[in-house]
Amino acid sequence: MSFIEAIILGLIQGLTEFLPISSSAHLRIVGEFLPSQTDPGATFTAITQLGTETAVIIYFWKDITRIIGRWFRSLRGTGGAGTNRIQKNDPDVRLGWLIIIGTVPIVLLGYFAQSYIRDQWRSLWITATVLIVFGIVLGLADRLGKKARPLDQLTYGHGIAIGLAQMLALIPGVSRSGATTSAALALGYERPAAARFAFLLAIPAVFGSGLYELIHSFGEPEGAYGYAETAVATVIAFGVGYVVIAFLMRYISTHSFMPFVIYRIALGATLLVLLTTGVLQAA
Repeated sequence: MSFIEAIILGLIQGLTEFLPISSSAHLRIVGEFLPSQTDPGATFTAITQLGTETAVIIYFWKDITRIIGRWFRSLRGTGGAGTNRIQKNDPDVRLGWLIIIGTVPIVLLGYFAQSYIRDQWRSLWITATVLIVFGIVLGLADRLGKKARPLDQLTYGHGIAIGLAQMLALIPGVSRSGATTSAALALGYERPAAARFAFLLAIPAVFGSGLYELIHSFGEPEGAYGYAETAVATVIAFGVGYVVIAFLMRYISTHSFMPFVIYRIALGATLLVLLTTGVLQAA
């Protein structure tokens, strides 16, 4: 049964990681309705995200290799023999620096707030509340944001602000893509530009978190799911996640985030009812 549950959770992770509806919240909630009625835990969540972030790397491979290449060449001060000098204000160079700088806040909070991440912040009361609150935030940002700036106009100030918003993703229910996309939309960026930077910004933090949890899981008692089940869930999350990225990037080029806003509010409200009536326990 544990393998079947892992397959289900892998599907959930892949389906929800890139949509602004919080994959960690869905894993937390769905875990309560599976036969084991167990919270999959922060470790399982972080490791399965390695699968979805691998999908990001493959989907945005050309962007990533271009940004890394130009960033390193800017450090040397030249573009190589026979090429023009790459300026430090080059959009790709700036984007590379902003991904690095924007990752620092979530790394620091993730390191110093481990007890909250593994315990207090996983309360379903908190999950339900932030699903609703940040659903409203996303709706307002999408509605009121000018949606005029392309990604190559991303400034250092705006990049740092979006990086600070990413910290909120450590709370199940906020959504990494939801928080960073909301910040970018509020700052006036186009929907595709907001989503693209959100995906690129998440790569270092998610891989760092996943590898950290994977390494520290060795030699410790297994959680709700063992290594084999977690590996299966991670592979499934990768495949499903890649399809979802492709869908979302096409969808937001012509549609708003409103369906996700409505879904978040409805899910949060339903969860509050289930908690109030005792159908679900918060801890």
